[in-house]
Amino acid sequence: MLNIRFDVFYFLFKYSMKRLVIVGCGRLAGIISDAVVKGLLPEYDLVGVCSRTAEKAERIAAKMQQHGKACAVCANVEELLGLKPDYLVEAASPAAMKELAIPALENGTSVVTLSIGALADTAFRHDVEATAKANGTRVYIVSGATGGFDVLRTAALMGNATACFFNEKGPDALKGTAVYDESLQTEQRMVFSGNATEAIGMFPTKVNVAVAASLASVGPEKMRMSMRSTPGFVGDTQRVEIRNDQVHAVIDVYSATAEIAGWSVVNTLLNITSPIVF
Repeated sequence: MLNIRFDVFYFLFKYSMKRLVIVGCGRLAGIISDAVVKGLLPEYDLVGVCSRTAEKAERIAAKMQQHGKACAVCANVEELLGLKPDYLVEAASPAAMKELAIPALENGTSVVTLSIGALADTAFRHDVEATAKANGTRVYIVSGATGGFDVLRTAALMGNATACFFNEKGPDALKGTAVYDESLQTEQRMVFSGNATEAIGMFPTKVNVAVAASLASVGPEKMRMSMRSTPGFVGDTQRVEIRNDQVHAVIDVYSATAEIAGWSVVNTLLNITSPIVF
């Protein structure tokens, strides 16, 4: 009788596990896979990974296999979705998010995304919303290197809210963008002023958090955004400010590295399955 009960318990436990896959296998995906290995995400099986760089995907799969966990390396998103995952973590780029979101949601797979900038495209966002509703799936926007989404949303719901977002970076972080020139190495300068939609258009992988904060509050078109380059500055400062007739809130976050974004995915995955949600 005890053996039968154990077998039933094991069966129910095994098949209540959430099947998880990751697209984009860089540093942030490594944090998520480490969390699975260390038992910080006990209700998830990481069953597949996919990356433009096959070696990175193979490295994560090998790490999982070393800990007795099977993890497939998939050549494309179609193969990944063929694993029938419950959740897909997107840690690649806004362009990747635009390619995978609709097929994933139609597949019955909810998406946890770091590339929130893709949702600044209003038409795409509406397609995502409609597809998720039609298929009983969801898109989870992680906080990344900022936070305070609860107070931002609450203040916006109260009405008559305005919001702005400030970002400070070192000049090396802006190399390869339209605003970079060598004078930034010695001169502090405001390199951008506009709204969050304009910002993500100019910096496709640099200001996803600004779009996230805007979606939690006044929207990408109404969120004022500014960026300052400071010589010798390391990391990122993200400051979001919201006001209405009764509330003035400022969320100020400095991060020396991008690791906080990976851990924010871990936190989101925990919230999905937790009986107490923060």
